[in-house]
Amino acid sequence: MSDDGDDIILSELDDAELVEQMMDDLYDGLKEEIEEGVNILLGRGWAPYRILTEALVGGMTIVGKDFRDGILFVPEVLLAAGAMKAGMSILKPLLAETGAPTIGRMVIGTVKGDIHDIGQNLVTMMMEGAGFEVKNIGINNPVESYIEAIHEFDADILGMSALLTTTMPYMKVVIDTMKEQGIRDDFIVLVGGAPLNEEFGRAIGADAYCRDAAVAVETAKEFIARKHNQASA
Repeated sequence: MSDDGDDIILSELDDAELVEQMMDDLYDGLKEEIEEGVNILLGRGWAPYRILTEALVGGMTIVGKDFRDGILFVPEVLLAAGAMKAGMSILKPLLAETGAPTIGRMVIGTVKGDIHDIGQNLVTMMMEGAGFEVKNIGINNPVESYIEAIHEFDADILGMSALLTTTMPYMKVVIDTMKEQGIRDDFIVLVGGAPLNEEFGRAIGADAYCRDAAVAVETAKEFIARKHNQASA
């Protein structure tokens, strides 16, 4: 925002300027300004899905890139994601009414024995900011919780997180159980967490290892695009 003496009045901006300002406000984590911007655009007849994609997802894309490149850090991303959430809380019921498309559906949770959730909460917010629907099942999840959730939520993607070297191997238990049940190929499996690496992700049979939330979003988009291409081929 500008200096106090020269505050920007959102309602006086034209549509293009307002969207640009909202992207700046989202970047700065300004919840009230985002809510106001969303309501102004709705009042001007914008479709909820257009507001989501152009103003909110557009803004979070910049946040994601700067996070990936080390320009923004976790606290700043959490602020931006909080502002995104404030805007989404207005749009979500409207999007449901209009049957707006989502990019894909994801279930995410931390594995059994592990109670760390900052990383996967960040992934949740970044994925929602990119237009995915996400069901976060929290911490300390046994294999049954994951499998029940992916079926109930009709998920495309399963995301698993671990922060302890002792809980990392449980990811393989979940993937092996999915193989035994003949459902492994029905889902994209992404794994992440501080002690993991690409080699570990490959070894346990995951589709990809994501080193941070920004990479998780990019990877998810790539896999979903590939899945749609295969379906239409």
